[in-house]
Amino acid sequence: QAELGKPQRNCYTLPGFDFSYGLYIQRTDGGVPEAIGHWNTVKPRTASAQKMPRDFITMNRGALKAGYTTAHEFNLYYKAKDIRRKDDEHSRFKRSPPKVPADFTYGITSRPCTPFFDLLQHKYKELWMEQQRALTAAKRVGKKKVIMKDKVRETRTTFLRKHPLPAKEESFWHLPRLEKV
Repeated sequence: QAELGKPQRNCYTLPGFDFSYGLYIQRTDGGVPEAIGHWNTVKPRTASAQKMPRDFITMNRGALKAGYTTAHEFNLYYKAKDIRRKDDEHSRFKRSPPKVPADFTYGITSRPCTPFFDLLQHKYKELWMEQQRALTAAKRVGKKKVIMKDKVRETRTTFLRKHPLPAKEESFWHLPRLEKV
């Protein structure tokens, strides 16, 4: 039964301080002493003679010279003459590398440093302001030319807006047969 005035305890008691949680796995190596005592190095693998990929360009050329045109004939030709790509050691680039100067550097050249005196003297701001002034002056000249060149022609609508017709006086409606009376 629960103690009077206290909540019921629903947990387990924990083990002592000398208890370690988790699984203990025995080490296969001897730790630091064995690492210092023995130098177990990885032996380099010998480059296994790997099969070079097929040279389809040469095989296709040969099949066309032999007069084959269908896919089935091409597959038979591939099985009969299995031509592989040559190793890179025999490539033209490795036999005769390109002749470049000794101080030649590949890649993109780095940007030149930003001059600090130009930053301190606000030179870039002044250049920008001059560009803006030139742009506004060019726009102003362009507007003047456009206004002079493209004068708006007056149409009937614009003329009637400026000079409206006089309002008609309203007359009462009469029957058409009594109009001539």
